[in-house]
This record gives sequence, C-alpha cells and structure tokens, in this order.
Amino acid sequence: MEQMEWKTRRKIMSERKLHIKTWGCQMNVYDSNKMADVLAPVGYRLTDDPAAADMIILNTCHIREKATDKVFSELGRLREIKDARAAQGQKMLLAVAGCVAQAEGEFIIERAPYVDMVFGPQTYHLLPEMVLDALGDDAKRKRVVNTDFPTEAKFDFLPAAQSPDGPSAFLAIQEGCDKFCTFCVVPYTRGAEFSRPVSAILDEARNLRDQGACEITLLGQNVNAYHGAGPNGRTVGLGALIAAVAEIEGISRVRYMTSHPKDMDQNLIDAHRDIDKLMPYLHLPIQSGSDEILEKMNRKHTAAHYLDIVAALRKARPDIALSTDFIVGFPGESEAHFEESLALIREAGFASSFSFKYSPRPGTPAANMPGLLREDVKSERLQRLQDLLYSQHIAFNASCVGKTMPVLFDRPGKGQDEELHGRTAYNQSIHVKGKPRLIGQILPVEITGAFPNSLAGKLETGEYMAA
Repeated sequence: MEQMEWKTRRKIMSERKLHIKTWGCQMNVYDSNKMADVLAPVGYRLTDDPAAADMIILNTCHIREKATDKVFSELGRLREIKDARAAQGQKMLLAVAGCVAQAEGEFIIERAPYVDMVFGPQTYHLLPEMVLDALGDDAKRKRVVNTDFPTEAKFDFLPAAQSPDGPSAFLAIQEGCDKFCTFCVVPYTRGAEFSRPVSAILDEARNLRDQGACEITLLGQNVNAYHGAGPNGRTVGLGALIAAVAEIEGISRVRYMTSHPKDMDQNLIDAHRDIDKLMPYLHLPIQSGSDEILEKMNRKHTAAHYLDIVAALRKARPDIALSTDFIVGFPGESEAHFEESLALIREAGFASSFSFKYSPRPGTPAANMPGLLREDVKSERLQRLQDLLYSQHIAFNASCVGKTMPVLFDRPGKGQDEELHGRTAYNQSIHVKGKPRLIGQILPVEITGAFPNSLAGKLETGEYMAA
C-alpha cells in the first residue's frame, strides 16, 4: 500500500471503538488482547459496550458443544445493533475470529451475509490490512475471509502488549498441536506445533513485567511440547524456559497450561521441585480413565502412565495440586469404562477439574465412530463423575481453612466495598477485605472459609488495612 493511501485510510479509522467478545481457552484471551494491541495503532480503542462499537469481533472457540450455534445466536443479536447504526448513517464492522471462523469460515459468510470479516487464529497480525479492505469506500469495500496458515510466524509481526490485564498476564510460547486426538479440532484450526524462540518470550515477559505484571502464565495448546530455539541455537524445553522466566527480576510467580501427559518429561517434573517461583499447581488433562477409550481417543498414554506422572510430581513437589479434564460418553464407552474413570479419580485426587459430555466435532475422526451413547446416559454419567470430582474440590478447599497462604491480589471484588479478589498459589479464587492499593501485591492471608469454587480469608496483619 502506498504511503499516502495508508495515511488517508488511517485517518478515516481514527478514534474508533472496538468491542471483543471472547469464548474458550486462555489462548483465546491472549489472542483477543493481541488483536486489541494490533488495532490500537490504527485508531481502535476498547469499549465494553457493543452498542457503541465501530467494530465488534467475536473470538470463537470450537471445543464446546454447539459452538457454531452459539456464534450464530450472538451474530443475530449483534445484527440488530449493526442495522441500528446503519440507520443512523454509521458504519460498523462485524467480524468472526478464532477456531469456529477457521473451521467454518465459508459457511459463516454464506449464512450471515451481514458479517464483514472472517479470519482464523493464524492471521490476526494482518488485521489492519483486513480492516482497511472491509472499511473502504463502497466501490472498494469487500468482505474479508482469511483462514490461511501463513508461512511466516505471526508472533514476529505482533506489537508489544499495550497493558496486561492486571498483575497476572498470559504469554503464548507455543501454538498448535501434533497429537490429533480423535475428538479434537485444534490441529485443524491452530495448525502444527510451533514454539517461539526463547529470546522473544523473555523480551515479552520483561515487557509485561515493566507494565505491572508479576505473575506470568505460559500458554500453549500443548505447552509442555515446547521446544524453542535457545542461546547458541540449542533447543530448549519447557523446564529450562520456566527457569529463565523465573530469573527475571520482578516476576514473582510462573504458571503454565495446558499440558499433555505424553510430554511430561523428567526435566519439567524436576522444575516443580527446583523452581520456587513455579506455582504448585498443574492442569493435566486425562479425558478418560479407561485404556480402551484412551486408545480410541488417540491420547498416546495409558491410565497407569498418567498415575505414574502424578506420583512423580508429588514426589518432586509434595504440596502440588492437580486439575484435569474428563470427557464422558465417548463413542463406545461402556459402564465398565466409565467406572475406570471414577477409579482413577479416586486414586489421583483433583483440586479442580473440567468435565463435559462428548459431542461430535465436524471433521474429526470421532464424529464418524460407531457406538454413540444416548444423551440421558451421558447426562447421568456426567452427574456421577462431577459429584465425585466436586467432593474432592470441596475437600481440598476445606483443607486450606486455618492455613496462612500467600495471595496475589489481582482485582477488586464484586461484593462489598473494599473487597479484593486474589489467587492462591493453587490458583484458587479468594475474597478478602482490603484496600484497593493492595492490588498487585502478594501478601499472607489466613484462610477463614471454603466454598466449592472459592475461599474467604483475612489479611494476616492489620497494617495492610490502613488507608
């Protein structure tokens, strides 16, 4: 684009408002933040009010049941806003991004002709150019569809973060997946595994630190498959990367997610023993406790292998808390298979978890498998599984009462005045009475109450309560 044309079109876009709605995983949250960063230099500023927005982006997730239906339901609601703006002579761009866009872009364009832009998660570094095309004069204006997998690494073209969302920040270090679990669309929507260089990650971590982040969560679809280029061209694994991030002055806490059991190597397990800043909490999805179902899922591990990892982690870090994912009612799952999942839960013990009924994803091998279960069977099994998991969650939270734990205060609470929200080392939400000036600090808190999904506490010393 010639310089004069760029300046003219940029002026057209100045002082515009952007609204982003995000579904799904932490990687999508990271992506949404990056989209806002990419669009900031061409005049877009975030707003929480979709009715006031000049551009709305739906950053979608294809993992959950009826994901596409939910997107179209939201688009129908937003169409009314767009039509109302048009009646007032105001132009509003409506865009669909993320994994649903990647998987079903042409279908979205066909079914929702009022959508201006559809683009996948590998292309949002190209957003300024795509927006300019969609926003041009009527003669030049065109609907934009970009679901390519560019050969260049998008991370090389992204600006530094404008501001982290509080003292905790996400940092993408790896993207894509080579595992091809039979139920999962990620390899098709995010592409092959790609790991960022160590130097780029450390630069971004320092930038986040300089803007107030003291806790960094390293993200990836398969984060422990990380194998980035390190100093002198050597390949670095996740354990060594965590150590490097932990050495950054001002970074007090490091986390990572989401992991695959196949990639839990000894170096990473040892990192939980050796790196004090690495929090004693790990999300390690298993999906099923049955080897037969795990094989159908193409998970590339057994239940015994998973339990061996749990034992090794607890030997390395006895106070570690574990979280996991389960899929109930996978094709061919019998009552005996399901009981094996319950048995594994009892043996492993989980501080938190996510569990869902199986639902087919178009284009995945499992979608064509025989042995689909009735919805009532899946629902009944899910209820039993969640009852067991929730009993463990409550027991873990209750075991914290009476203890004093370091808490990072990350935002105001939603309850009474001067209530703060924080996170323990085990990633538990906790609500504490305290002054807003404490946000961003890590302070000792006595745990006074436990609930299924959160804790209550009080600051250990009254000096923190002073104005």
